[in-house]
Amino acid sequence: MITDYLPVYRLRLRTERLELRMPDFDDLVALADQAAAGVHDPAFMPFVVPWTEAEPMERGRATVLWQMRAIAVSTPEEWTLPFVVVRDGEVIGMQEVAGKEFKASREGTTGSWLGLAHHGRGLGTEMRAAVLDFLFNGLGADYALSASFDGNGPSQGVSRKLGYREDGIVHHVLRGERRVDRRWRLSREDWEANRKHEVAIEGLDEGVLAMLGLGEDAGE
Repeated sequence: MITDYLPVYRLRLRTERLELRMPDFDDLVALADQAAAGVHDPAFMPFVVPWTEAEPMERGRATVLWQMRAIAVSTPEEWTLPFVVVRDGEVIGMQEVAGKEFKASREGTTGSWLGLAHHGRGLGTEMRAAVLDFLFNGLGADYALSASFDGNGPSQGVSRKLGYREDGIVHHVLRGERRVDRRWRLSREDWEANRKHEVAIEGLDEGVLAMLGLGEDAGE
């Protein structure tokens, strides 16, 4: 079984409405379909790498390749878990969480997107809450990091709702214009104070911890 070689495929994060898991081939096709149908208003680019400017078929293809690459190049020292987000049996988007030298740094970074048809229902908050529980409660993180361009109200709203604090800015140039990318940092204490979603973590065992560069002290 694939889980014998890639234990992270055993992971399941469950909230009231959602399940997050590593994608199989059927999940990748469904996720590509969501990307092809659109993930944001074309008038506002929310991504540092503007991959959504491509035609629908290319957006879908890029989505499949990115998901597969993220898993393939992950190492215990630097990893990305590209969860697909499933509601009522339908793949509706993706929620990644990444760590670099996590055993020492104790901080992880998140990123996500939802198919346009699923915006405005609080699902972005719920799926990020799932990976935050995985980071803090499952892996013993001290901090979680995120970022969003100025003007991305929904993403900034999720960060504020979950307890993040502003953590400086970075400038990027997109379409020949300078954009302000606002950084956000969530401490364990602020996470605990703002935690509203119950999350069940399944499949987090020694095999998964080893893939993420952790040992028995992960939850300490």
